[in-house]
Amino acid sequence: MEIQNKSGAKQLVHAPPQGLAVRSAALVMRGLRDLTRDSNWLIKKVFTGHSPHVAISPAGQVCVLSPQVRYGSQRVVLYNIEMSVPMMALSVPGEMGAFPPDSVEEEGAAFAWSPTARYLVAAWGAWQPQLHLFDVHGKMLLGGFGSFEKIPRWLAWSDTGKYFAAASASGKVAPLSIWEMTRDEMPLSKAAGSTIGAPKGIEAQTYGEGFEEEGAFRGYGKIAFSPNEKLLASVASIRGEWADDSILVTDVPAMRNQKLFQAQGHITDLAWTPDGQQIVYCAAGQAYRLLASTHQIELLPFGAELCVCHPHLPLCVCFSSWLKNSAKGRLFLVDLNRLTVFDEYAAEGVVDLRWSVDGSKAFAMTEAGLAYIYEPPLI
Repeated sequence: MEIQNKSGAKQLVHAPPQGLAVRSAALVMRGLRDLTRDSNWLIKKVFTGHSPHVAISPAGQVCVLSPQVRYGSQRVVLYNIEMSVPMMALSVPGEMGAFPPDSVEEEGAAFAWSPTARYLVAAWGAWQPQLHLFDVHGKMLLGGFGSFEKIPRWLAWSDTGKYFAAASASGKVAPLSIWEMTRDEMPLSKAAGSTIGAPKGIEAQTYGEGFEEEGAFRGYGKIAFSPNEKLLASVASIRGEWADDSILVTDVPAMRNQKLFQAQGHITDLAWTPDGQQIVYCAAGQAYRLLASTHQIELLPFGAELCVCHPHLPLCVCFSSWLKNSAKGRLFLVDLNRLTVFDEYAAEGVVDLRWSVDGSKAFAMTEAGLAYIYEPPLI
């Protein structure tokens, strides 16, 4: 049988190189970086010195109460985590000058990034006792809002940026307040839309004799909005080394309906799962979860002091300062469906955790200025 050779049929044809050059710079850099590492965790030195007051943005920036004192004064500084460079310093009118008093450090500082990382709310003891709203993209101070006996210790935005909350950890009033965004030039109004004092279930312990005694309400701790922005969870701190804190869950924005759930020990962190059905929290070095449907509290099979849930998946990044048979702690991920731990990495001194806005990576910052970046091949 004769076989005919038809020209052009199934022949290899040389083509000029193309396609690879079309990739974005970010993907190329990511690929080159993956070739030179054997871990999903990257480490960057962002700032020098020591600062427990840091807040990571969903865009990979960090706000820090600068540990470097120049001419006797500190500054609030923004850094780019992955590039490890300072972006800008924040200032407000009437800021204290050099050699701030010891009370400035005692007052501390609190920062909260909006979901898009455009806005930053900041409070610091060297500024007036109110909250200051910065437009980071426009590099400007939009104004101040709220008025406090002592600056709030905890700040939080809801997932779409519709609501903002502030919680105070001390003082006889120790308020928990919620603001709603407006369309004006100043996105947040001067006064909060709603404010409460001590939770209803423990209000009797707050005022009158014995306010300083163990068992009395000490103030509010970590706060977090549910993903659907209908609920706000906050730690209700109780005075005493061996006291048990509670979790307050209340409606947004009115805060009229309040439910208290008692924990075991002092609560150091809490976070909503992306479906809004669970609250993962850390108390006395142990991890738990509160089930919204049954109001049951479940002991989880791992310890942690900090936790942050993925924005879309049943994953959680946690930090534990103590690891068995080791002087160091660890960063690790948890599959919340299977309750299994994976991608562990030794770390110590972590003070803040955050997922990126799209959930493709996670950030952890230590008080010594070291950043851990979790960047898996695919998530």
